[in-house]
Amino acid sequence: MVQSINTKALLTLASVIRRPFLASPHLHVPTISDVNYQSMKDHCGIKAVIFDKDNTLTAPYATEIHERAAYGLKNALEVFGHENVAILSNSAGTKDDKNYEDAIKIENDLGINVIRHNCKKPGGLEEVLQHFEQSGVKDATELCMIGDRLLTDVVFGNLYGMLTVHCLPLCSGDDNKADNKVASIVRNLENKYMYQSLLGKYTRKRTIPHTIWEGEEKCPLILQRDCEEKRDQGDCLVQDKPL
Repeated sequence: MVQSINTKALLTLASVIRRPFLASPHLHVPTISDVNYQSMKDHCGIKAVIFDKDNTLTAPYATEIHERAAYGLKNALEVFGHENVAILSNSAGTKDDKNYEDAIKIENDLGINVIRHNCKKPGGLEEVLQHFEQSGVKDATELCMIGDRLLTDVVFGNLYGMLTVHCLPLCSGDDNKADNKVASIVRNLENKYMYQSLLGKYTRKRTIPHTIWEGEEKCPLILQRDCEEKRDQGDCLVQDKPL
């Protein structure tokens, strides 16, 4: 699938330049398998979870779950239920997805819903809220957005008061050759200059607080998995400390 230009992201870039803390996540983890979803549901007021797809759940443009994300998706589904977990992708489920063929295949292969939306992240809030309306979600603060992109996933969540979780991309090097080239370059720049740099460290001190979650010290959301468990999940070589 060929992705069209994400005009919403380009327009939002001006807001991020003025307010760089919009791209600062509440939580950073190596993969979605390092998140404590039970604690998120019990103590953070979260009723539903939204995942990005490429390099968060799967390899780019793949439809099978990546081995390093399988543990996390299983936990999220067990805690929140299938009806309260969905994918919001800037490829599948958008106008770029002819007849929503990719969205349908992903739903069949992964067993979770793909939200149809006309406006790409950081747009699409209206469709997201409509999707989770039957789940009792009345406000965006009751949602958690998880993804590997700061300028789309994290900014989208922070703009509307969601709990935001940033994860590292699942694939790199030759494993990432199927990725959208522009997205890959931008992601690397995001992580280098907006998270790892002095600017990133400064903006994280001004991260927009979530209405309920009081921070990792008071309410831990990062699972402490030992290396043996991670090895079983194919994830032992991933660093647990933030960038």
